Amino acid sequence: MPADLLVRRLGLREYEPTWRAMQRFTDGRDATTPDELWQVEHPPVFTLGMNGKREHVLNAGDIPVVPIDRGGQVTYHGPGQALIYLMLDIKRRHLGVRQVVEQMEQAIIQLLADHNIEAYGRRDAPGVYVKNTDTEMKIAALGLRVRRGCSYHGLALNIDMNLEPYQRINPCGYAGMAITQMSALHESPEIHPIQDQLCQKLAEQLNYPAPHYLAPEESPLP
Repeated sequence: MPADLLVRRLGLREYEPTWRAMQRFTDGRDATTPDELWQVEHPPVFTLGMNGKREHVLNAGDIPVVPIDRGGQVTYHGPGQALIYLMLDIKRRHLGVRQVVEQMEQAIIQLLADHNIEAYGRRDAPGVYVKNTDTEMKIAALGLRVRRGCSYHGLALNIDMNLEPYQRINPCGYAGMAITQMSALHESPEIHPIQDQLCQKLAEQLNYPAPHYLAPEESPLP
Protein backbone atom coordinates (compact mmCIF):
# COMPACT_ATOMS: atom_id res chain seq x y z
CA MET A 1 0.00 0.00 0.00
CA PRO A 2 1.53 3.38 -0.96
CA ALA A 3 2.50 5.21 2.23
CA ASP A 4 3.06 8.65 0.75
CA LEU A 5 0.51 11.43 0.96
CA LEU A 6 1.16 13.91 -1.84
CA VAL A 7 0.03 17.53 -1.80
CA ARG A 8 -0.69 19.47 -5.00
CA ARG A 9 -0.67 23.26 -4.65
CA LEU A 10 -3.03 24.23 -7.45
CA GLY A 11 -3.52 27.93 -6.68
CA LEU A 12 -6.59 29.74 -8.07
CA ARG A 13 -8.53 27.46 -10.43
CA GLU A 14 -11.97 27.50 -12.01
CA TYR A 15 -14.30 25.15 -10.19
CA GLU A 16 -15.69 22.91 -12.92
CA PRO A 17 -12.35 21.87 -14.53
CA THR A 18 -11.03 21.05 -11.04
CA TRP A 19 -14.08 18.93 -10.25
CA ARG A 20 -13.76 17.06 -13.55
CA ALA A 21 -10.09 16.44 -12.80
CA MET A 22 -11.09 14.93 -9.43
CA GLN A 23 -13.41 12.54 -11.25
CA ARG A 24 -10.72 11.58 -13.79
CA PHE A 25 -8.15 11.03 -11.06
CA THR A 26 -10.55 8.82 -9.10
CA ASP A 27 -11.63 6.78 -12.13
CA GLY A 28 -8.04 6.31 -13.32
CA ARG A 29 -6.36 5.33 -10.08
CA ASP A 30 -5.37 1.77 -9.13
CA ALA A 31 -3.94 -0.07 -6.13
CA THR A 32 -0.53 1.56 -6.59
CA THR A 33 -1.77 5.17 -6.83
CA PRO A 34 -0.63 7.31 -3.87
CA ASP A 35 -3.25 9.31 -2.03
CA GLU A 36 -3.27 13.08 -2.55
CA LEU A 37 -4.51 16.32 -1.03
CA TRP A 38 -5.26 19.16 -3.44
CA GLN A 39 -4.90 22.74 -2.18
CA VAL A 40 -6.95 25.17 -4.24
CA GLU A 41 -8.93 28.40 -4.29
CA HIS A 42 -11.81 29.08 -6.67
CA PRO A 43 -13.28 32.20 -8.26
CA PRO A 44 -16.80 32.88 -6.90
CA VAL A 45 -19.11 29.89 -7.43
CA PHE A 46 -22.09 28.24 -5.77
CA THR A 47 -22.06 24.43 -5.78
CA LEU A 48 -25.27 22.46 -5.38
CA GLY A 49 -24.96 18.92 -4.02
CA MET A 50 -26.91 15.90 -5.22
CA ASN A 51 -29.53 16.43 -2.51
CA GLY A 52 -29.57 20.16 -3.10
CA LYS A 53 -32.79 22.06 -3.63
CA ARG A 54 -32.77 25.04 -5.95
CA GLU A 55 -34.96 27.01 -3.57
CA HIS A 56 -31.95 27.29 -1.24
CA VAL A 57 -30.31 29.48 -3.91
CA LEU A 58 -32.09 32.71 -3.09
CA ASN A 59 -30.43 35.12 -5.53
CA ALA A 60 -27.31 33.90 -7.29
CA GLY A 61 -26.92 37.10 -9.27
CA ASP A 62 -23.76 37.02 -11.36
CA ILE A 63 -22.27 34.02 -9.53
CA PRO A 64 -22.61 30.68 -11.39
CA VAL A 65 -24.44 27.75 -9.80
CA VAL A 66 -22.84 24.38 -10.58
CA PRO A 67 -24.76 21.15 -9.77
CA ILE A 68 -22.20 18.57 -8.63
CA ASP A 69 -21.93 15.01 -7.33
CA ARG A 70 -21.13 15.46 -3.65
CA GLY A 71 -23.74 15.08 -0.94
CA GLY A 72 -25.38 17.98 0.81
CA GLN A 73 -27.03 21.19 -0.25
CA VAL A 74 -25.67 24.50 -1.56
CA THR A 75 -22.48 26.21 -0.49
CA TYR A 76 -20.23 29.02 -1.71
CA HIS A 77 -16.58 29.04 -2.71
CA GLY A 78 -14.49 32.13 -3.39
CA PRO A 79 -11.00 33.63 -3.13
CA GLY A 80 -9.70 33.71 0.43
CA GLN A 81 -11.20 30.33 1.27
CA ALA A 82 -8.88 27.35 1.77
CA LEU A 83 -10.14 24.26 -0.03
CA ILE A 84 -8.50 20.89 0.51
CA TYR A 85 -9.74 18.04 -1.65
CA LEU A 86 -9.13 14.55 -0.23
CA MET A 87 -8.19 12.19 -3.05
CA LEU A 88 -7.95 9.09 -0.89
CA ASP A 89 -8.42 5.35 -1.31
CA ILE A 90 -10.43 5.00 1.88
CA LYS A 91 -11.21 1.33 1.25
CA ARG A 92 -7.49 0.57 1.07
CA ARG A 93 -7.00 2.35 4.40
CA HIS A 94 -10.02 0.62 6.00
CA LEU A 95 -11.78 3.93 6.66
CA GLY A 96 -15.49 4.66 6.66
CA VAL A 97 -17.01 7.88 5.33
CA ARG A 98 -18.17 9.04 8.77
CA GLN A 99 -14.68 8.40 10.16
CA VAL A 100 -13.07 10.53 7.44
CA VAL A 101 -15.59 13.33 8.04
CA GLU A 102 -14.81 13.30 11.77
CA GLN A 103 -11.07 13.36 11.02
CA MET A 104 -11.55 16.37 8.73
CA GLU A 105 -13.48 18.12 11.48
CA GLN A 106 -10.80 17.38 14.05
CA ALA A 107 -8.01 18.60 11.75
CA ILE A 108 -9.81 21.94 11.33
CA ILE A 109 -10.61 22.22 15.04
CA GLN A 110 -6.97 21.58 15.95
CA LEU A 111 -5.71 24.10 13.40
CA LEU A 112 -8.10 26.76 14.69
CA ALA A 113 -7.01 26.01 18.27
CA ASP A 114 -3.42 26.73 17.19
CA HIS A 115 -4.71 30.18 16.19
CA ASN A 116 -6.57 30.69 19.49
CA ILE A 117 -10.00 30.04 17.97
CA GLU A 118 -12.21 27.59 19.86
CA ALA A 119 -14.32 25.50 17.48
CA TYR A 120 -16.42 22.35 17.47
CA GLY A 121 -18.27 19.93 15.19
CA ARG A 122 -21.93 18.95 15.15
CA ARG A 123 -23.15 15.41 14.65
CA ASP A 124 -26.41 16.59 13.09
CA ALA A 125 -24.83 19.06 10.64
CA PRO A 126 -21.30 18.21 9.42
CA GLY A 127 -18.96 21.17 9.45
CA VAL A 128 -17.02 23.23 11.97
CA TYR A 129 -18.61 25.96 14.08
CA VAL A 130 -17.61 28.69 16.53
CA LYS A 131 -19.54 30.75 19.07
CA ASN A 132 -19.32 34.54 18.88
CA THR A 133 -21.28 36.41 21.57
CA ASP A 134 -23.44 33.29 21.97
CA THR A 135 -24.24 33.16 18.25
CA GLU A 136 -23.31 29.92 16.51
CA MET A 137 -21.48 30.58 13.25
CA LYS A 138 -20.15 28.18 10.64
CA ILE A 139 -16.51 28.59 9.66
CA ALA A 140 -15.88 25.44 7.59
CA ALA A 141 -17.98 23.21 5.34
CA LEU A 142 -17.39 19.54 4.52
CA GLY A 143 -18.58 17.35 1.66
CA LEU A 144 -17.30 14.08 0.23
CA ARG A 145 -18.13 11.75 -2.63
CA VAL A 146 -16.95 8.13 -2.53
CA ARG A 147 -16.68 6.16 -5.76
CA ARG A 148 -14.94 2.80 -6.22
CA GLY A 149 -13.90 3.01 -2.56
CA CYS A 150 -12.12 6.32 -3.14
CA SER A 151 -13.01 9.80 -1.90
CA TYR A 152 -12.97 13.18 -3.60
CA HIS A 153 -14.26 16.67 -2.79
CA GLY A 154 -13.33 17.63 0.79
CA LEU A 155 -13.35 20.70 3.02
CA ALA A 156 -13.58 24.48 2.76
CA LEU A 157 -12.24 26.69 5.58
CA ASN A 158 -13.07 30.40 5.46
CA ILE A 159 -9.87 32.41 5.94
CA ASP A 160 -10.21 36.00 4.68
CA MET A 161 -12.87 36.35 2.02
CA ASN A 162 -15.93 38.29 0.94
CA LEU A 163 -18.80 36.71 2.90
CA GLU A 164 -21.58 38.63 1.12
CA PRO A 165 -22.44 35.79 -1.31
CA TYR A 166 -23.52 33.62 1.63
CA GLN A 167 -26.46 36.01 2.01
CA ARG A 168 -27.66 34.89 -1.43
CA ILE A 169 -28.19 31.26 -0.31
CA ASN A 170 -29.36 29.18 2.61
CA PRO A 171 -25.91 27.78 3.45
CA CYS A 172 -26.01 23.98 3.52
CA GLY A 173 -29.80 24.26 3.38
CA TYR A 174 -30.19 26.22 6.65
CA ALA A 175 -32.03 29.53 6.36
CA GLY A 176 -30.32 32.31 8.26
CA MET A 177 -27.20 30.30 9.14
CA ALA A 178 -24.49 32.73 10.30
CA ILE A 179 -21.12 32.41 8.54
CA THR A 180 -17.75 33.65 9.76
CA GLN A 181 -14.05 33.38 8.94
CA MET A 182 -10.67 33.32 10.64
CA SER A 183 -9.90 36.97 9.92
CA ALA A 184 -13.01 38.02 11.87
CA LEU A 185 -11.90 36.09 14.95
CA HIS A 186 -8.14 36.52 15.04
CA GLU A 187 -5.33 38.21 13.14
CA SER A 188 -5.68 38.26 9.36
CA PRO A 189 -4.02 34.99 8.39
CA GLU A 190 -2.32 34.24 5.08
CA ILE A 191 -4.08 31.50 3.18
CA HIS A 192 -1.09 29.51 1.91
CA PRO A 193 0.52 28.81 5.31
CA ILE A 194 -2.94 27.88 6.63
CA GLN A 195 -3.41 25.41 3.77
CA ASP A 196 -0.05 23.79 4.55
CA GLN A 197 -0.86 23.62 8.27
CA LEU A 198 -4.22 22.06 7.49
CA CYS A 199 -2.64 19.41 5.26
CA GLN A 200 -0.28 18.54 8.10
CA LYS A 201 -3.20 18.20 10.52
CA LEU A 202 -5.07 16.00 8.04
CA ALA A 203 -2.02 13.76 7.62
CA GLU A 204 -1.83 13.33 11.39
CA GLN A 205 -5.54 12.58 11.72
CA LEU A 206 -5.45 10.07 8.86
CA ASN A 207 -2.28 8.37 10.18
CA TYR A 208 0.00 9.22 7.29
CA PRO A 209 3.64 10.24 7.58
CA ALA A 210 4.38 13.91 6.90
CA PRO A 211 2.87 14.92 3.55
CA HIS A 212 5.13 15.40 0.54
CA TYR A 213 4.55 18.73 -1.22
CA LEU A 214 4.91 18.55 -4.97
CA ALA A 215 6.80 21.29 -6.75
CA PRO A 216 4.67 23.58 -8.98
CA GLU A 217 5.87 21.87 -12.13
CA GLU A 218 4.76 18.55 -10.60
CA SER A 219 1.29 19.85 -9.72
CA PRO A 220 -0.79 20.21 -12.89
CA LEU A 221 -4.35 18.97 -12.81
CA PRO A 222 -4.41 15.27 -13.79
